[in-house]
Amino acid sequence: MWPQAPIMSYDEADWASGICDCWHNTKQCCCLFWCCPCFACNTSKQFGQCLCLPLLDVFGCFRPITMSMRTSARHRYGIKGSLCRDCLCSTLCPSCVWGQISTEMKSRRIPTVLSDIIQR
Repeated sequence: MWPQAPIMSYDEADWASGICDCWHNTKQCCCLFWCCPCFACNTSKQFGQCLCLPLLDVFGCFRPITMSMRTSARHRYGIKGSLCRDCLCSTLCPSCVWGQISTEMKSRRIPTVLSDIIQR
């Protein structure tokens, strides 16, 4: 069985939550505050990427993995935005970005697809 192609939406929409709306979900907010790397790794895995990918962000103030995941989510779900805004949000509040990505995935309820693995 071959993996399915990622489901992408081409309608320009807004994020399901604002960048600082993670506090609406108490469990998510606590996890982001106390253990953002664990939350980021779990979200990355649910998004269909490598579990440890977000750990590469700990080596600098610029967060390339967080930014690329936000950009990828924005493109996958057809959300309005720009690379500049993705970079700004990821640099200023990476925890909020991971919360926003997680909330978006839950609100869309679109199954994730592992595109890296081909089953034979």
